[in-house]
Amino acid sequence: MSNRVMSELPGDTDRTTVNRRKFLQGAVAGIAALGSVTATAAANTKEKYTTALRGSGDSAATRSLPYGAIYIPARAWNAYQMWQHYDGDITKRDLRFARSLRLNALRVWLSYEFWLKDPAALRQRLAHFLHSCHEVGIKVLPVLFEGDGVEPTAAHIADSHPLTASDLLSPASPIVMNHRLWHGPVKYLDWFMDHYRNDHRLLAIEVQNEPWGAARHRFAEAMMRHAAKHRGTAALSIGGANLKQSMAFIDAGADVLQTHPDFPASVAAVRRTLHETIMAEKSLKKPVWVTEWQRIRTGGSGWGSKGLTGNQWEPDYASMAPMIRAKPVGSFFWSLMLKPAWLLAQRGKGTLNGVFHEDGAVWSLRDARAISGNGIFQAVERAAWPRWAQAIPQSLGMPLKLGKSWSK
Repeated sequence: MSNRVMSELPGDTDRTTVNRRKFLQGAVAGIAALGSVTATAAANTKEKYTTALRGSGDSAATRSLPYGAIYIPARAWNAYQMWQHYDGDITKRDLRFARSLRLNALRVWLSYEFWLKDPAALRQRLAHFLHSCHEVGIKVLPVLFEGDGVEPTAAHIADSHPLTASDLLSPASPIVMNHRLWHGPVKYLDWFMDHYRNDHRLLAIEVQNEPWGAARHRFAEAMMRHAAKHRGTAALSIGGANLKQSMAFIDAGADVLQTHPDFPASVAAVRRTLHETIMAEKSLKKPVWVTEWQRIRTGGSGWGSKGLTGNQWEPDYASMAPMIRAKPVGSFFWSLMLKPAWLLAQRGKGTLNGVFHEDGAVWSLRDARAISGNGIFQAVERAAWPRWAQAIPQSLGMPLKLGKSWSK
């Protein structure tokens, strides 16, 4: 397999027509036409798909809806490494961090590639993870397949260099592009559904994250339909980057939709996204969760060729958290642990995200307090790059530690 992302994959704008096009157009128009909806109306959506163990927060979002974080151990550079090097003690430590922020849910990536190598080990480690989460009152949103990253070659799987290690596409593009090779992913999906489709510790089952391109969209739709045929009590979800991408999977069996406004440009943009999310829930009569959010970036999202200005590379959850906490919307921020950006496009611009260092110190007390809603949250504040990741700021001429002038 190639050691680079397959350039043959068509972009999202080249996606083939989906049978739901007329429905999508009508639904979008309906959402736009709706007025405001109350927290009570949003809470009346299918409770089977919205309830999670209650957090101790002080807003509508944390009383009855998932309020959580993306969880990847600090030093795991991809999902394969997360499960390959799984450490139960580290997991329990990190779960204590999550509960200190009053979180009640975590979104985590599984690994088809690691399952191929050792399905028994994955099941054993996942069992420990789910049990540990349940013990502290946290539900889990597992992601089975991934539409972002680089090809899962042996070299990419093992890569742990801060400048080159990356998230992994899963499965590999040659498999996705040839339906005759889908028997392996189907077997993996069957394995997961057989063991976990009725697991009360799951918030839902996310079949695919961000299925970009026509080929990966077709693959994700097929996997969703297969999962729906074998569904249990756990809801099925799709990790849509936006509402349009998520809505295309409703007919295939998606119960919970998602949207990923990682880096909105303004307070108004955040409010608009939250409003549209609530409107979509009411119009579609399905939960819609904001499952990836990070910070406001007034100078641009960082996904294009334009660089980041000022301190917009660093975490700033306080720019969004109060608005998210105030709305009846399920949400997950990226990420619990302080880590260099998951994807190389962001890491090359110096993006750092997360709340906790491995020793329990936080990058920003202001962020931790905004996320938790606890104005007296206490921890050591250390706005410094982890030693094991300092090759990134050094390569970009960035400060390793922020001085007083940078403090929040």
